[in-house]
Amino acid sequence: MDSSENSQVLMARQPIFDRNQKVVAYELLYRTEDAQGHALFSNSEATSEVILNAYTSISDSGELKRVPAFINLTRDILVEQQLPEVSKKHIVLEILEDIEPDDEVVEAVRKLHAEGYRIAMDDFVYDPKFDSLLELAHIVKVDVFELSMEEVGNQVAQLKKHKVTLLAEKIETHEQLEACVDLGFKLFQGHFLSKPKVIKGKKIQGSQVALMQLIQELQSANATPEKLEELIIRDPALTYKLLRIVNSAGYSLVRQVESIAEAIVLLGLEQVKKWATLIAMSSNQDKPEELSRSLLIRGRMCEEVAQALKLSNYGSYFMAGMMSGLHALLDIERETMLEQVPLGDDIKEAVSMGQGPIGQILRNVVNYENGDWDLLPSDLDGNLYDAAYRASLEWTQESMQAMYE
Repeated sequence: MDSSENSQVLMARQPIFDRNQKVVAYELLYRTEDAQGHALFSNSEATSEVILNAYTSISDSGELKRVPAFINLTRDILVEQQLPEVSKKHIVLEILEDIEPDDEVVEAVRKLHAEGYRIAMDDFVYDPKFDSLLELAHIVKVDVFELSMEEVGNQVAQLKKHKVTLLAEKIETHEQLEACVDLGFKLFQGHFLSKPKVIKGKKIQGSQVALMQLIQELQSANATPEKLEELIIRDPALTYKLLRIVNSAGYSLVRQVESIAEAIVLLGLEQVKKWATLIAMSSNQDKPEELSRSLLIRGRMCEEVAQALKLSNYGSYFMAGMMSGLHALLDIERETMLEQVPLGDDIKEAVSMGQGPIGQILRNVVNYENGDWDLLPSDLDGNLYDAAYRASLEWTQESMQAMYE
């Protein structure tokens, strides 16, 4: 990042799931110019609480809720007990793998445990020297990317005698996820959700064809307000949800909108296209809600960045962000999805190859949300991306809330 901007803080979140692939916590990923810094630790109690709330509040099946945040501790923060003044139930403290479990560290962790903090061991590989810390830990994270499944099984066997909840991290595939469930892990973290469950010879289902046809029509350059209304009112659920969203607090309209035609006039064709596509995409009941949530955040963030940079046609940036993960929602390969949904060439090039202005921002957004800070351009405006990310979290929460009764 630009070293002249000392205030730049990059912060994102990665979901932690239970066995039903419901989000039960988020790990906060962060980088600051000062390697020892952390946005949560350098602020007042009120500011830390606001930051935490922004990153851990979600709409879950229409219910607004807050889940805990996993926060990495450096040795200095741990030993000096420089913790943010926030509710203990809202954070889980992660002891990093490179922190040596000497007397000073064990005593610091014992103190935190006695105060009621939940403790997690990060990137853990068993060694008897950690036994005193394992007596105090609640959660142990095992990196399944670095180990073979046999080695992961050995770790599980070693940890069985300790009363800890096992979390498998860096799970890249659905096969790895299933293997970890079988081994007895209770919590799961990784990029498996963004990968399709590809089954050889699988045909696209009827409901998926209907979804693709709807998205195709919505994306058509020839879509008129009349054609759009005719298309939307065929689906009562889509009509209902669209009217709910239009009448939600986010739009602050002076009067109730009662028809799709009126919504199109008030919001404009592009906004209605966006919302209808969004609702259609998130109607896949077989998929974890976090997948739709993450695609909304990505789409909105692409759009926010494009708007901030005063780029034209920022609706295309939103669509590229969402379409970059549609294949995982449909459980088909990305190429198959791109062949069947007639998107503009600029969006297709952005999604498939990361090319063009849209592709460049999409790449940056994906790297930002994954916490892959080193893959971002050196001249990237971190403050702009940070603001766009936070705005996208808030917008997505409000949008998903509006889609439920």
